[in-house]
Amino acid sequence: MPPKDQPRAGVLVSFEGSEGSGKTTQIARLAKRLQERGRDVISTREPGGTEIGEQIRNIIVHSSKGDEMCAETELLLFAAARAQLVRETIAPALLRGAIVLSDRFLDSSTVYQGIGRNLAMGPVNQINRFAVGSVMPDITVVIDVPTSVSLSRIRQRASDLPDRMERENIDFYEKVRSGYLVLAKGMPERFVVIDGTKTEDAIEKLVWAELEKRLFKARTAVSAAAAVPKKKAVNGKKPAAKAPVKKSARKLAKR
Repeated sequence: MPPKDQPRAGVLVSFEGSEGSGKTTQIARLAKRLQERGRDVISTREPGGTEIGEQIRNIIVHSSKGDEMCAETELLLFAAARAQLVRETIAPALLRGAIVLSDRFLDSSTVYQGIGRNLAMGPVNQINRFAVGSVMPDITVVIDVPTSVSLSRIRQRASDLPDRMERENIDFYEKVRSGYLVLAKGMPERFVVIDGTKTEDAIEKLVWAELEKRLFKARTAVSAAAAVPKKKAVNGKKPAAKAPVKKSARKLAKR
């Protein structure tokens, strides 16, 4: 795991949202777009992403005794899968400069177990941070859909029967949705909320626009600035300052 004060070369983008919000579809689209641009991309999911994590996932969502699972057990199982995922997959990928796209991350536990299951936020946050260490998302994309849309999409899925999380009632999903919106409002520097009722193409464009603006262009600008050599003093004198640019010239430069 990278030390807390060591800048990492890679980028971690987490996707969050209620069941049926369309996260998985958008992650696949974003991964393809990035790979076409020659980027090293890793897509993963929670719980899961490693052999150990997938076994934990099976316990969480498919155990025959799943309905008897208490909220504290659920939280700790998610944290265990996440701790393995961070150390085995995410941290090494970030150190080598990859872009990691994660279908859920620690914010899921804050919302699903903390808000949805009514667990105290202090212990939830402590367990979250213990599991991820210094690895936090650079940006978190919340695909937001009304609860009625979320439940309708779950029912329309042609795959297996709904898992334990998908069988929750409407009140639970209302809390989950509002929880994500509260988190996003409180941390606008990390979160971006996308309207999940738009078409898949429209959502993809919105996600890409936000990543370009908030991540890739910003990093390119910082790298470019760092690469410009500083002017050295000549005969002990500082280099002359550039003449101020007239306001009209600034306007033209922006066109």
